[in-house]
Amino acid sequence: MMMQKQNNLLLERLGKGACAAKYKLQTLSEEEKNRALRQAADGLLADQKAILAANEKDMDAGRENGMHAGMLDRLKLDGSRIEAMAEGLRQIAQLPDPVGRELEAWERPNGLKINKISVPLGVIGIIYESRPNVTADAFALCFKAGNAVILKGGRDAIYSNMAITASIRNSLKKAGVIEDAIQLIEATDRETTAAFMRCKEYIDVLIPRGSAGLIRAAVENSTIPIIETGTGNCHIFIDETADLTKAVNIVVNAKTQRIGVCDACESLVIHKNIAAQFLPALERGLADVHDVEIRGDKTVCGILPQAHTAQDTDYGTEYLDYILSAVTVGSVEEAIAHINRYSTHHSEAIITENMQNAEKFKQEIDSACVYVNASTRFTDGFEFGFGGEIGISTQKLHARGPMGLRELTTYKYVIEGNGQIR
Repeated sequence: MMMQKQNNLLLERLGKGACAAKYKLQTLSEEEKNRALRQAADGLLADQKAILAANEKDMDAGRENGMHAGMLDRLKLDGSRIEAMAEGLRQIAQLPDPVGRELEAWERPNGLKINKISVPLGVIGIIYESRPNVTADAFALCFKAGNAVILKGGRDAIYSNMAITASIRNSLKKAGVIEDAIQLIEATDRETTAAFMRCKEYIDVLIPRGSAGLIRAAVENSTIPIIETGTGNCHIFIDETADLTKAVNIVVNAKTQRIGVCDACESLVIHKNIAAQFLPALERGLADVHDVEIRGDKTVCGILPQAHTAQDTDYGTEYLDYILSAVTVGSVEEAIAHINRYSTHHSEAIITENMQNAEKFKQEIDSACVYVNASTRFTDGFEFGFGGEIGISTQKLHARGPMGLRELTTYKYVIEGNGQIR
């Protein structure tokens, strides 16, 4: 009971601070926001030593607790990743301000002039796991879109998140901007997370980023409107007309470039007419980078003696590991049906030289991002030119795919008259 009371007081204090901040943030000019973002980028680099020391404490704890290699990869910071965080802030500073845009305008027969104007969402709550770079990305995107943000990171990255937040708040103070534009919930217990999901009085939108379990918990328990950022069981279909060299390079990249990310390839779908040529070439390509366990159907296992027999559950699994499921099909129609059945509606790709098949794939695959002859690893706000992203939405309202600045705004109608009455 005492813990619950303390949680409620903590969240009430953070919520009130964020609500006060959001009204000040929506009055900032574009240059004021950009100046603060550049200050925060410089601050991250200046505070690199403290941030890396904090991250090492998280990494030590993760190793001691037997954290999976893919999760350790998500957690780890180094000089290049901090530089990438800072560069993300600088890029967001260079992007057009999404607030105050005239989306539509028209005049009614009675003389009323109606304007549809983009405005901030308000206070955004974000729950995420193990990726401390999210702390900086989430702040920058929310801030540029005029929103205050309350962050709830995972226990695994608590020291890293605290150090990054402290650096950003100090930079905001130097820039003359309210520090409560960003706040971090430092409590790591599940009770606090559950209570955070019910802070509808203070939070306008909740965005969960992380495992399927976290997202499911948010969907089932939140009283705040949420935007789902889904898990990534991403597929690549190797069509019978695929260029083998191109196909191997794309799959190796999509599977092994980083295993602990949501846009990594987890499932292969292969046309049976090309399987005997493609699979041995893929096996050699993967062996040059890392040992990858392939779990396949009867045809795949017949071609690759080292492959393991796949279970039905394998085709729906986001491994975040050096494991790849593989199934053979007889047509592009079968490939599409398989993918739509097992997909988490994140990112899917077709490798083909047949543009008719490519068009069919683009039209019929029900996922946020559909690729033709490219790696799924490009499903990323930075790669899309958004300067980072708040997450990859796999739902259809109100945002889908990489969520950049515009997805962190809503709109209002401004109506001007000259004494009209109804």
